[in-house]
Amino acid sequence: ESEMDISHHFEDGHPMQSLFEEFRKEILALDACVSENIFKTYIAFKAETNFVDVVSQRKCLLLSLNLRFHELDDPRGVAKDTTDIGTWGNGDVEVRLTLHEELPYVLGLVRQSLERQMGESEIDS
Repeated sequence: ESEMDISHHFEDGHPMQSLFEEFRKEILALDACVSENIFKTYIAFKAETNFVDVVSQRKCLLLSLNLRFHELDDPRGVAKDTTDIGTWGNGDVEVRLTLHEELPYVLGLVRQSLERQMGESEIDS
C-alpha cells in the first residue's frame, strides 16, 4: 500500500481527530526511533516493526498493540484479548481510546508494546 495523507482517515469534523493528533504527538515523542506509516485502512507506529496500529472509528480510536495479551500489565482491564479472534492488527491486544482523559493510561499500555519490541535486555535493569 502506498503512503497517504492522514486526512484520509479523518473527514471534516471527525470527532476523533483531535484525540488522534494528541495520541500521535505523544507516541512519536516516546523514542527517536518511532516512525509513522499511513495506510488506507489504518495508521501504524513502528520502531523495528509496528508496535501499535490505529483505526479511526466514529466513536473511538481502535488500537492494536503488538504483544501477547498475557504480557500486558493492564490493571484497569481495558484491553481485549484478540488472540483467538484474529483481527486486522499485528498484535493480540485491542484497546479502544475514546476520551482525552484515557490518554495517559492508554499511552502506558502502548509504551509496553514499544519497550517489548526494543528488547527487554535494555529495559529490565
